[in-house]
Amino acid sequence: MTTEIKRLIRVRVAKGAVFKRDGYGKKRQLSDSWRKPKGQHNKQREQKKAKGALPKPGFGSPIAVRGMHPSGFFEVLVATLTELEGLDPKTQAVRISGTVGDRKRVGLQAAAIDAGLKVLNAKTVTSAKETQKATPAAKKSATPKKETKVPVKPKATGAPVKKGAKKEKDAAPEAKKAPVKEAKKPSKPKAEKAPEEKAANKTAKPKAEKTAEPAAKQSAASKPKATKKTGSGVKKNE
Repeated sequence: MTTEIKRLIRVRVAKGAVFKRDGYGKKRQLSDSWRKPKGQHNKQREQKKAKGALPKPGFGSPIAVRGMHPSGFFEVLVATLTELEGLDPKTQAVRISGTVGDRKRVGLQAAAIDAGLKVLNAKTVTSAKETQKATPAAKKSATPKKETKVPVKPKATGAPVKKGAKKEKDAAPEAKKAPVKEAKKPSKPKAEKAPEEKAANKTAKPKAEKTAEPAAKQSAASKPKATKKTGSGVKKNE
């Protein structure tokens, strides 16, 4: 692409305008595709300000680049191998038709590249064998794994829980276990008392027996009980 063609493409972009039909944006059913206004009182037809431009010769692109692709090539729509014959790779580019399937597209695209033509809508096509190889792996990955069910804890009731309840439950299994017998430590031999200490213990005086308490009890028992006298001087309970 020469520098002159690049300059003309930039001019075409600067002069370009977007023409929208009257009423677009006011009614949902109307698209933005251009339609010539034909109403007797239509403001766009009368070229009122801010009602939208009409297509005129002044908006046209330069003749040298009119209908040219932005890449600098003229497009040629191709559907068969015979249509590739007689095309100039310097000025023309190929666009493969959408009606062509993947099986035929592979050969058509390869033939165009071999001829030195540029493919505007090139596409990487996977063969049937590659798709068959890929499908089993995809199926395996798509199969969901079995989820292990986690036991659901019962909901807490309204009754208050005692603080020591958990501790008792936890302690119960520990109590069932047999106690482990600990190895007895060898007892140390007691130190024998010296013979002088033994002799001192024998000569010690016996403790004095408590004789005061029985004597007090005997004296209390020997005294007769005092009888109460009434006002008449007669003894009671006689």
